[in-house]
Amino acid sequence: AAISSTCSTTGAHRLARDVLAAQPDLLFVEFAVNDDQDASHSDRECRRGMEGVLRQARESNPAMDVVVTHFVNPPMLELLKQGKTPVSSGGHEEVANHYGVSTIDLAREVAERINANELTWKVYGGTHPKPAGNRVAADMIEQLLDAAWADGEQFQDVSPKPHRLPREADSGNYSKGKLLSGEKAKFDNSWVFAVPAWDSIPGGKRGRFTELEMLCTAVVGAELTLEFEGQAVGLYVLAGPDAGRVEYSVDGSEFETADLFHRFSKGLHYPRTVMLATGLDPGPHRLVMRVAKDRNQQSKGNAVRILEFVTN
Repeated sequence: AAISSTCSTTGAHRLARDVLAAQPDLLFVEFAVNDDQDASHSDRECRRGMEGVLRQARESNPAMDVVVTHFVNPPMLELLKQGKTPVSSGGHEEVANHYGVSTIDLAREVAERINANELTWKVYGGTHPKPAGNRVAADMIEQLLDAAWADGEQFQDVSPKPHRLPREADSGNYSKGKLLSGEKAKFDNSWVFAVPAWDSIPGGKRGRFTELEMLCTAVVGAELTLEFEGQAVGLYVLAGPDAGRVEYSVDGSEFETADLFHRFSKGLHYPRTVMLATGLDPGPHRLVMRVAKDRNQQSKGNAVRILEFVTN
């Protein structure tokens, strides 16, 4: 159920639709690399996203087993080789410990093997590993499963046991994350809910998105309103070379600005979740949003393409 480039924030909000709907009893989770290099998340956001995933999983099926794996990129590798812990994998590890979830610290294993001259980054294969790198990950998973079944008594009774659900580590976590269709908003004639005319829009596209309807506009000042429930609201968007900025207000607050353009947007219509407001009081709220006139200096337009709204 992976979606390239997306972070744990996106993962937490789409988990119910894309994962839990399949009723898994064993779930593997990995967001260390994308929380680091794609989202550049703070420690808080790394924790909120991962807790959102783990808590939802356990609430949906208390007997579900979960394994969190930390993959690795070059900046994370350099930190680990210096004996330091990356923000993303460190935050995810602590959340996993809080929930009693097993982890595979592939990132640390690779760093230790490289330091010991037992492996090279080239042989491992890089951020997206080659077969040799994936073999290391698979071996670690096998070792974990062997250890979990090491006690012969477990073979006497293989019925699933419910896991304990601890208190929330962060009350702002995304464990109530949901997706809302763009059709749920009220919008003026400057917006259209349709499949974009991709053939006439510059920039790379990934096939999984090219046939999806989404809420789109490129008109400065185009406005919409969204009534939603929860403590947070954001946008799950495709942000391409022409991605703009939006101005938004929740419950009549002063308007703030969010930039949808990402450094990877230059050549790709890039999927990302941009949180607009968090820490709201539980209950109903009203979002007012409009397309800003100014835009990122690297952007070629003011486009807003909303795959879904996200709420928590």
